[in-house]
Amino acid sequence: MHPTIKSWLSKSREELDEIYRNAEAGEIPDGDTQGTAILAGSPFSKIAAAFARIFAWHGKVFHLFCPNRQSGILVNKISPFSLTFIIAEVYRDKSWLDGKDTIVIDYSKTSFFARAIRDEIREVEAGVYLGKVWWGKKRILDFALTRDMHSQP
Repeated sequence: MHPTIKSWLSKSREELDEIYRNAEAGEIPDGDTQGTAILAGSPFSKIAAAFARIFAWHGKVFHLFCPNRQSGILVNKISPFSLTFIIAEVYRDKSWLDGKDTIVIDYSKTSFFARAIRDEIREVEAGVYLGKVWWGKKRILDFALTRDMHSQP
């Protein structure tokens, strides 16, 4: 696990929100990313992250098709076998947390099961993203993504 993400597992939701507020949107990832679920402020966050990684969610695969590379789609890697499904649109917009630019992962038009979900991510350092998960307008979870800097276009 990336050292920055490992440090996030022991932070409170407020501390993670502050990190997110201080970050720029950054580059939209292209290609495969590794994901870590973060149960902010919980003494069980490291166990929850490991459990989620093994049995549930492994990350996202981004596909940027437009020429300006400012939007595209992604699929989530789910299950112990990293099966790819649950599609979302990816684009830039204003964050629901602070109104500043962010990268939005929007399931509202692409997924029956996840249509109430909206993710937002910002690149905190090169290839390391902090994300917020919204169910409707309610914040439910934080997460991290890392991308392989050597495989990016």
